[in-house]
Amino acid sequence: MAREELTRLTGQVGGPECDDDDCPNLYRTSDGSFVVQGNVSDVFTPSTGEALVEIPERVLREAVRALGW
Repeated sequence: MAREELTRLTGQVGGPECDDDDCPNLYRTSDGSFVVQGNVSDVFTPSTGEALVEIPERVLREAVRALGW
């Protein structure tokens, strides 16, 4: 799946917390699942095929507002 196929819910490019698309973000796929972009975390080892990322609380709050929840 290409980035262009995702709906970006957070982090306006050029905003105060985001530069060059490299900030923590939440995206929604066409089937309703979510893709998370964040800093790699090593708090524990996830199962094969999974990864851990950290995102700030403000990103989740922004996503909830964008979804109207």
